[in-house]
Amino acid sequence: MTSTEILSYLPESYPWRREFHYIDTVDSTNDRLKVLARQGAPHGTVLVAGQQTGGHGRMGRTFQSPQGLGVYLSILLRPDCLPGELMHLTCATGVAMCDAVERAAAFRPGIKWTNDLVWQRKKLGGILTELGLRTTGHVDYAIVGIGINCCQQAADFPPELREMAASLSMAAGRPISRTRLAAAMMHSLAVMADHLLTGKDVMLEQYRRDCVTIGQDISLVRGDEIRFGQALDVDGEGALVVAFPDGHVEAVSSGEVSVRGIYGYVG
Repeated sequence: MTSTEILSYLPESYPWRREFHYIDTVDSTNDRLKVLARQGAPHGTVLVAGQQTGGHGRMGRTFQSPQGLGVYLSILLRPDCLPGELMHLTCATGVAMCDAVERAAAFRPGIKWTNDLVWQRKKLGGILTELGLRTTGHVDYAIVGIGINCCQQAADFPPELREMAASLSMAAGRPISRTRLAAAMMHSLAVMADHLLTGKDVMLEQYRRDCVTIGQDISLVRGDEIRFGQALDVDGEGALVVAFPDGHVEAVSSGEVSVRGIYGYVG
């Protein structure tokens, strides 16, 4: 996979060819792009890596990013808005990545709220969004990082992950091109960015259709507190609407949500 090969799969209308960078090995595409953002990198800057040595997701968890087996991509966006207007960014990215996988692998994955791509209750990839703010409180930049398992077979995952992780190749039952996937991800993100602030309702409606968490029994962990409930919906800001046994209904926008039957959680 090279930058030239990736660009060859993108339509001529793709707006950020000059802002695209491919690097063979990096510690973390998000961390590297944060440095570039502070140095003034423009809206639409995309970094794709063949391997990450320090890939990470939410809550500081590591993300396995071996050479030649996945696509590890981060994009820099500079929307002119307040942070509260981007509450749906992770959801919008999830929909864009489902679109990309459908284009590159001919099947549509599900989304485990809020940021995991899944297939048959196993994780295919994850999304990490990070914001930088100006002194005025407005958004200076938003960085969205995505890692998707593409070419692994079960034996390629560490033993402790084999029951909860899968790849696009495993799901499709055939080899999937990382190059085509990277191009599809870049294209979908460009389309998403065009409508990020104006098409929120449409994005969230598709997110609800893709989200496998809705209707499921879940556990919610915040600090030392564990609460159990049922996921009812995703609201207009991307929060998970949960009904608790005492009848209380709450929109959850933070915390760790586990879904019964996914990643081995049985509740």
